[in-house]
Amino acid sequence: MRVLIVGGSGFVGTALTEELHGRGHDVTVLSRSPRDSDLPTGVETVSGDVTDYESIEGAFSGRDAVVNLVALSPLFKPPSGASHESVHLGGTENVVRAAEEHGVPKLVQMSALGADPGGTTAYIRAKGEAEEVVRDSSLEWVIVRPSVVFGDGGEFVSFTKVLTTPYVTGLPGGGKTRFQPIWVGDLAPILADCVEDDARLGRAYDLGGPEVLTLADVAKLAYRADGKSVAVLPIPMPLAGIGLTVADAIPFVPMGSDQYRSLKFDNTVSENDVRAFDREASDLRTLADYLGVAGGANGAERDTAATRTA
Repeated sequence: MRVLIVGGSGFVGTALTEELHGRGHDVTVLSRSPRDSDLPTGVETVSGDVTDYESIEGAFSGRDAVVNLVALSPLFKPPSGASHESVHLGGTENVVRAAEEHGVPKLVQMSALGADPGGTTAYIRAKGEAEEVVRDSSLEWVIVRPSVVFGDGGEFVSFTKVLTTPYVTGLPGGGKTRFQPIWVGDLAPILADCVEDDARLGRAYDLGGPEVLTLADVAKLAYRADGKSVAVLPIPMPLAGIGLTVADAIPFVPMGSDQYRSLKFDNTVSENDVRAFDREASDLRTLADYLGVAGGANGAERDTAATRTA
C-alpha cells in the first residue's frame, strides 16, 4: 500500500513509519521538519504544515491510505502561535479535505482517550471535534484513542519529572490521577493493523496498557530508574488550580489551567480494545519494564490487568 503518515516524524509517527516500512508498504512522511528525523532508508519525506492546506494538499495524490498523527501535547501549554483547535480540529479538517480531493479511500485518525466535543479541556474538546469531522467525511475511517503513550522520545516520564522533585515532592491531589500508559512499541503495530485491515473500518478503539498507575506511581517509578526515591505530599486541588491558572499568563511556565483540569479526571479505559487486535493487556509492556525497574512503584498500590477488567 502507498501510505501517507501525517506527522510521521514525531514520537508515534517514527515508530509507525518503521512498522509499516518493515511490513513492505510504500511510506511517505509528511511533517513540518521531516528531514530532522531518523527514518528508515527508502521512506519518502514531504514538508508541510497541517494548518496550511496548500502546503499539504499535493502529498495526498495517489495514496491508498492516510494516517493522521499530528497533535499538540496535552501535558504542556501549546507553543506560541498554536492552539489545540487550530492543530487538532483545523488540521484534521485540512487532512480530510485533501484526502477527499485526491480520492484517498482510507483515513486512520489517532485521537485521544476521552475525546469529547463537550470535554473540560481544550485538548479533549478539539480531539472530539476532530472525530466528528472524520465521521462526517466521505472517507472510510478508523479512529484510535490511546491513553498516554510512553517510550523513547515520549513526554510522559519527562512531564512527570517537570512536575516533581526527587526525595520529597508535592503533587496536585497527592498525584491520584490515574493513567493507563501504553508503550509506543505496542501501539505502532495496532495502528499498522488498522491501516491494513478493512474489517476495522468504521470503528473506534479505546486502548490502554497493561496496568493503571497514578501520577504518584509514575513519579516513583521514574525516580527509582534514576536510583532515587520520592515521597509524595498532596497539594490541595483548589490551590493547584489557582497556581496553574495564574501560570496561563506566564510564557515560560510550561503548564497552565488546562493541565490542571486534565488532572481532575482519569485517563483509563473501561474496556481495553487491545483484545480486538488479538492481544491481551497482560501481554503488553509495562512502564516499569521499560524503565528497567523491578516490581511496582515502591510498593504503591495500583490496578493491574490481572486485577482489573480494563
